[in-house]
Amino acid sequence: MTTTVKTYQRTEYPRPQFQRQSWMNLNGTWKFAFDDHNIGEKGSWYEKPSFSTEIQVPFTYETKASGIGEETFHPYIWYQRTFEIPKEEIGKRAILRFQASDYLTKVWVNGIFIGQHKGGYAAFSFDISHATDNTKENELVVKVEDSQSCYQPRGKQRWMDQNFGCWYVQNTGIWQTVWLEFLNEESIESVKMTPNIDTNSVVFDYKLHGELPEDTRLETTVTFSGKRVKQFSINPDRSDIHFEVDLTSEIHHWKVYHWTPQNPNLYDVQFRLYVEGKLVDEVDSYFGMRKISIKNGQVLLNNVPIYQKLLLDQGYWTDTMLTPPSDEAMLEDIEKTLQMGFNGVRKHQKIEDERFLYWCDKKGLLVWSEMASTFDFSDEAVDNFTTEWLEIVQQHYNHPSIITWVPFNESWGIRNVLTDKKQQQFTESIYHLTKSIDSERPVIVNDGWEHTISDIIGLHDYEEFGKVFYERYKDKDRILNNEITANHHKYAMAEGYEYKGQPVMITEYGGIAFNDERGWGYGNQVDSEEAFLMRYEEMTEAIKAIPYITGYCYTQTTDVQQEINGLLKEDRTPKIALDKIKKINDSFRPR
Repeated sequence: MTTTVKTYQRTEYPRPQFQRQSWMNLNGTWKFAFDDHNIGEKGSWYEKPSFSTEIQVPFTYETKASGIGEETFHPYIWYQRTFEIPKEEIGKRAILRFQASDYLTKVWVNGIFIGQHKGGYAAFSFDISHATDNTKENELVVKVEDSQSCYQPRGKQRWMDQNFGCWYVQNTGIWQTVWLEFLNEESIESVKMTPNIDTNSVVFDYKLHGELPEDTRLETTVTFSGKRVKQFSINPDRSDIHFEVDLTSEIHHWKVYHWTPQNPNLYDVQFRLYVEGKLVDEVDSYFGMRKISIKNGQVLLNNVPIYQKLLLDQGYWTDTMLTPPSDEAMLEDIEKTLQMGFNGVRKHQKIEDERFLYWCDKKGLLVWSEMASTFDFSDEAVDNFTTEWLEIVQQHYNHPSIITWVPFNESWGIRNVLTDKKQQQFTESIYHLTKSIDSERPVIVNDGWEHTISDIIGLHDYEEFGKVFYERYKDKDRILNNEITANHHKYAMAEGYEYKGQPVMITEYGGIAFNDERGWGYGNQVDSEEAFLMRYEEMTEAIKAIPYITGYCYTQTTDVQQEINGLLKEDRTPKIALDKIKKINDSFRPR
């Protein structure tokens, strides 16, 4: 079916932490076709596509914004469009980039198979130079294969034909920006940036592309508010370079600007690559000087304990579902979160658009980055999950707003982790693999309950009554030594694992919904603002009154389809005056 809806356009550069000035946005109108019987490849649809339907990329066919609005699951879909190589880019490598496409994406250019990528949440790219023609329009054809398998990371996407519980309409195909960049043979592939506030330094790990002549120079310029802080050059003799620089300067009386939620100071950095005196690549980026650590049962930001007040944020929109409709929409969510007195979000079962993370970096909103779960355990699930998770950790490493990695949630995909040694070992392996890439951030395994090895113990409890909650949790040892279950039915620790003094947080609670037959919330629904605020305040103060609990995460930012327990409606209309929520969040100071 077709549907009339507001036109959405995603025109922003999709990767603001690694930005080039010259790029070609491929979002917009593409040709589209369903292929339910999977005959397209055998029929060589990639050679002479004749797709009759149009779709608006990067919105999936299930969304109204796509122009299709068909919620029925289709396992095989095709896209087609054309593009021309700009005259000024002829002779360079053409790099085709997808910020996200769900799930198995195959690409052809002018009938030539380019490659494929598996995974619904990680970014990926292909060098298509060998297949392009500078003299004519080039034809780009994309096939995406999805499934209802519980062995692939799917997060909150349903694997049945109808919504159920807290699972929503699936998200099939291209759902974030597609674009082209044109690069010289010698270019900057990536830069990993690791701040160290204890030494006032930052480490740059550069990865370069191409055969580097002897007369190659890599220049890095760090500025703050337009003022130069440091500038240095390296003559690289290899593609991988590790370099640490002291940021101490006279721009601030403490010599270095730190990044905090109150003062989200960001250093700008520009990378320039010269070959034989000629500028061949230029990239703009930024970083924040901040440190996340754990000491004496507390999470520390820049060596100071921080009490985290988070919102569970699923990142769904009415017309666009998982795809943020615009920069303005993402900013609205961030600003309303801050206006309600929260200092962070736990991005739930979704790897969010990098522009959302960019705005969190700019606005000072803390982020817990949580992987989309598989829902069954198998060798295939282990492989799918591990490969994509490691891609994501590397891709989002540089964002200062991300302060915690959450690979597992509520034993989803590891439902027998309480006792099953294989599933326990899987969680341990993901913990250590994550740490091998990022030793700086805490890793939570498994948020909610049944933790194995974990830097933070996150507990979920949708108790309605603050007094009952307080009585359950006031005795720390009973909860964390598995003498009683943390939330009526689940133990805090998996068998064979002991609590070792980690910070403890209530990382899901609340979920209060108003009386409404359209959907559900947690516990009894309320019939007035007064009843809502009374319950919210009672539960929040009960959490804050327990000394060993170091923060909380309220469920949730917005309604999502049948789940109507948001502080905001799905269209972002507040259900409660924002300042009343803020007053409760701010009024009681934790001990």
